[in-house]
Amino acid sequence: MKKLLLTLAFASVLSASGFAQVPVPSPSTDDDVVKISTALIQIDVTVTDKNGKIIRDLRPEEIEIYENGKKQEISNFSFVSNVTNPPGSVKKVAPDTLIPPTAVKAEQVRRTIALVVDDLTLSFESTYYVRRALKKFVDEQMQEGDLVAIIRTGAGIGALQQFTTDRRQLYAAIEKVRWNASGSGKIGAFAPLQSRLETGPDETELEEGQRTQEGIEREFNDFRESLFATGTLGAVNYVVRGMAELPGRKSVMLLSDGFMLFTKDASGSVESGRVLESLRRLVDQANRASVVVYTMDARGLQTTGITAADNTSGRSAEQIQQASSDRRDELSDTQDGLRFLARQTGGFAIVNNNDLSGGIRRILDDQSYYLVGYQPDDATFDPRTRRFNRLDVRITRPGARVRYRSGFFGITDEKLVASRPAGNERLLTALTSPFAVNEISLRLNALFGNDSRTGPFVRSLLHVKAQDLSFTVEPDGGRKAVFDVLAVGFGDNGMLVEQISKTYTLTLKKDAYDKFANEGFVYDFTFPIKKPGAYQLRVAIRDRNTEKIGSANQFVEVPNLKKSRLTLSGVALENVAYGDWQRRSAGQPDIGEKSDPLSDTSLRQFKRGTVLNYGFMIFNAKFDASRRPNLTSQNRIFLDGKLIFEGKPTSLSSVGPEDPKAFNVAASLGLGTEMAAGDYVLQITITDNLAKEKRKTATQFVQFEIVN
Repeated sequence: MKKLLLTLAFASVLSASGFAQVPVPSPSTDDDVVKISTALIQIDVTVTDKNGKIIRDLRPEEIEIYENGKKQEISNFSFVSNVTNPPGSVKKVAPDTLIPPTAVKAEQVRRTIALVVDDLTLSFESTYYVRRALKKFVDEQMQEGDLVAIIRTGAGIGALQQFTTDRRQLYAAIEKVRWNASGSGKIGAFAPLQSRLETGPDETELEEGQRTQEGIEREFNDFRESLFATGTLGAVNYVVRGMAELPGRKSVMLLSDGFMLFTKDASGSVESGRVLESLRRLVDQANRASVVVYTMDARGLQTTGITAADNTSGRSAEQIQQASSDRRDELSDTQDGLRFLARQTGGFAIVNNNDLSGGIRRILDDQSYYLVGYQPDDATFDPRTRRFNRLDVRITRPGARVRYRSGFFGITDEKLVASRPAGNERLLTALTSPFAVNEISLRLNALFGNDSRTGPFVRSLLHVKAQDLSFTVEPDGGRKAVFDVLAVGFGDNGMLVEQISKTYTLTLKKDAYDKFANEGFVYDFTFPIKKPGAYQLRVAIRDRNTEKIGSANQFVEVPNLKKSRLTLSGVALENVAYGDWQRRSAGQPDIGEKSDPLSDTSLRQFKRGTVLNYGFMIFNAKFDASRRPNLTSQNRIFLDGKLIFEGKPTSLSSVGPEDPKAFNVAASLGLGTEMAAGDYVLQITITDNLAKEKRKTATQFVQFEIVN
């Protein structure tokens, strides 16, 4: 591909330490669900009948709200309906039709859902059931307009950039959900009993408050469990803080084996400390961010009795009975933690239920609510008390049940929320948001490839609309623009794996400016990839003169070529007029406007009646005895997720590779004059007729747009 010649001066603008910062939430808008200010306290309230179904016809006079026991006069009341498709109406997505979605916009999001997998506490058994439920959610329950993230509590922090509408990215996240041997999770729900040596009866009477060996062991185990619990709550808190940026009412589904609110020391005294304090901080953050937390006990319905895994030798009947009682207490205590967190944020806990998918379905049906507001008095935000203001909501309609947020600390959102981010901080905020910022129009296309010497890489082509940049007039009549570029790669857990941060000075002569401004330019950069996996490529640009921001992102899967499976590289594009394509086919030179594959591959905006040339590389194809491959190619085109064209399978057996492990393929596709304007996806499927059944197909996609 040809390179665009630019006059660029380089300077570093952002340091790596900047990535540790948390995006600052923007000030409250009229679209906020929960509002905490001196003028208005507004919360979301869920009202159901005795069967758990949402009541949609509640009248204002049927609801009462109390702050610290004092009844408040309701100033605003409304119902927000988020009706979803009924069960069974969402068609299961087949792997061979899984296509990348178009870019999501904030106004298109109906539900924002974070599925937080608590792999710090999950047992080996629970992990299996959680993975199965997550796959069913993505396959059957996820709907259009859902913005979803699957996040592990033990995987490090990187939550906000994991929200997506792309099922491929979610499947990649599910593949990383495994039992965490470093966490507190056991093989099963309970640790099996171990045999004991016969030591005879213990006739020593213990004094009150005396520390025993058994108590010391319990104290250590409780302390260890509380550390993992605070780690879990801290991870959820980070997710909630990131979700404050996202639109509407948000849901967190925490899939966990539970945690205890209280611990006991070696003398048997009950203590409350770090876990409750972490919970209070999380509840306040969730209530301000309009996040409802639902909790699910991944253990399902458990028996607390003795099982075949237990070795009861050396134990008396009373000791065996006590062990069973301890298990009941452990199950109840850890479920209490899940219930408390859900109840305090307006959600509910699903416990003693083996159907995790059914639990998720129930949560998805719980997305409609009432907005209830009142004007607080001076005592609510009295700086001398800084108290926690407890809320109580009552429904006068017989049989109705209500769930609501427990309250808030006496600090207004205005004092908690900083001013609008600026400079580098705003650039970082745009970079991590799941939504593109379009003050500067960008189009990103990231292509996977492999070099026989240096290994796999991702080459990213970023088309920048030059008209959106501010050019100053130089003394010689030329034009100059200065802009910052921040490009990063995130791994499957949202952690930073690669970055580029530079400042560019772009200078143009007067006679070249008009053409340059009209066509834009391409920023080309390559990230070497150290190991296979799922990656997010994100780019943000800031105009130094106007502070305008543009951002774009793309999900890329980098396969493991060492497994010798059929694999396709990213797809390069070239758009030519139909007449030029005919002349090329006849061996004649082009007479029309010269094509630009670099710009076409990045911008991907084409007109009807033209020809789309595309090329890619095939890796790890099998060969017959004559050293020839036996490959078949088939194309499909989707518009708005629906199949509109399916080509006939075409043989590629005539392709003669120079490198038996990798070779190029080029083809053409006519863009019909009747194609409607819109976003399309070209799916290319290659079948290796010499490979084993499970490894004989490989698929690649490229998105493009038909414009008028």
